[in-house]
Amino acid sequence: MTTHDKRKKPRIDTHNLLSYVCLDENSQVLTQGMGRTLNVSEGGILLETHVPLDQEHIISLTISLEDEIMDIKGKITYHKKLEDGMFESGIRFIDMDETQRQIIKQYTIIFQGERDNLRES
Repeated sequence: MTTHDKRKKPRIDTHNLLSYVCLDENSQVLTQGMGRTLNVSEGGILLETHVPLDQEHIISLTISLEDEIMDIKGKITYHKKLEDGMFESGIRFIDMDETQRQIIKQYTIIFQGERDNLRES
């Protein structure tokens, strides 16, 4: 079974810049940087960065979706180095409140509709 087959929610391709902070088990800041989303779902995000992210750390993401800016924490579920030297990390959202969950859900619905409209054109 592939990773795609295990997904409970559809991922929507999107390319948005975001900032991230890597936290240790005591919520102390270890590193920070910028990345780009490759796709997003209600449960997580695929992030592209210039440096590898440590799977042991919690990632605090500041994401801008439409007119909303929010901070969401996540746990890295996998990572790999890409051929172009960039790094890709799959991040599962954790500790989301209902407001954050609804914003992500609305975002995926909007982008799914736009993608479907483009296919029909």
